Amino acid sequence: MSDKQLFRLVHPEARRRAMQAIHTAPDGHIVTIAEASRTLDQNAAQWPYLEGFSQQKQLCINGAMVKATRDDWKDVLTGCHAGETRMAVFDGRVVMLPQRTSRMGKKVFSDWMEFLIAMAAQSGVEPVYKSIKNDS
Repeated sequence: MSDKQLFRLVHPEARRRAMQAIHTAPDGHIVTIAEASRTLDQNAAQWPYLEGFSQQKQLCINGAMVKATRDDWKDVLTGCHAGETRMAVFDGRVVMLPQRTSRMGKKVFSDWMEFLIAMAAQSGVEPVYKSIKNDS
């Protein structure tokens, strides 16, 4: 048996093969059942909106209205989407902890995209389609 096997549970034969792999796996192996993670196409779809925010809106950072990067906007908007602000204090400094879209399943990421598009529309932000690097 190879070190890692992946089974997409989309039909009875795939389920049968997954169960067979479980029955023949050596002691100590681990089984994880999880929703499929978001796709590369889903990931790419968020960046034009985040780029739009970075070019068309400002954020209040350290008491001043400034242009923020698309990664800053991603941190802020994913925090808003999650309904929480995750913050840490270290050495007297408060730091916002970002959410990770790379850890979102397809359904949660789809909800995130709906939220992002709605926030862009509500804020008058147009997506910016250009060749941009997809960081996460």
